[in-house]
Amino acid sequence: MRQKGRTRSALLAAAVQLVTAGAQPSVADVADAAEVSRRTAYRYFPTQAQMLVEAALEGVRGIMAKAIEGPASSRRDVADVAARLDRAVQALQRSAVANEQLLRTLIRLTVSTPAAESSGDAPIPKRGYRRIEWIVLALEPLRKQVGKRRYERLVSAIAMCVGIEALIVLRDLRGLSEGDAEDVSRWAAGALLRVTLDEEKRKRSKK
Repeated sequence: MRQKGRTRSALLAAAVQLVTAGAQPSVADVADAAEVSRRTAYRYFPTQAQMLVEAALEGVRGIMAKAIEGPASSRRDVADVAARLDRAVQALQRSAVANEQLLRTLIRLTVSTPAAESSGDAPIPKRGYRRIEWIVLALEPLRKQVGKRRYERLVSAIAMCVGIEALIVLRDLRGLSEGDAEDVSRWAAGALLRVTLDEEKRKRSKK
C-alpha cells in the first residue's frame, strides 16, 4: 500500500512540475517524467483531465497544513483542537470556492466510478481523500481521548459537512452566499466536535 502511495505521489509531483513549466502533459508524458510505466500511470489516472485536476489541487496541500497548524503552540487541549478544526474547515471551504470549477470537473469525472472499483493492483483513488487527511490532521490531538469508534465517526461526520459536495448543497440547493456557506460548515463541524466530547464526558462520568 505504501508503494502505491509513493507511485501516485511521484506521478502527481511530475504532473505539477510539468504544469508549472507551462505544459499540458498527457498521462504518458507524466509517466515518462516520473519514470513510471505508462500502464501503471493509467491505472492511477485513467484520463488526462482527471490527472490535471488532481495536479492542480495538489498545490493546496501546503497551504492547508499551514492553516491547520496555525500559530506555534505546545497546547493540545480541547480549545486548541476546536481552533485547529475551525481553521481546517475555513481553509477547506475557501479552497473549495477558489477551485470550484476544478472540483466540479473532478466530480463529473469520478462520480460514476463505484467506490470499490480498481484497475489491476492499483485502486482508483476517489475524490475527497485530501479532505480526510486534513480533518485527521486537525483532530489528531483528540484521537486517543475519545476512543477509536467515536473518533472515526467524528471524522466521517465532518467529512459530510465540508468540501465541494457541501458547497454544492449550500450554494445550489440552499442558495447561500459563499460567506454564509462557509459559516454553516464551520458551525456544523464545531457542533459535531462538541457532541462527541459531551458523549465522552458522560461516558467517563458513569464510571
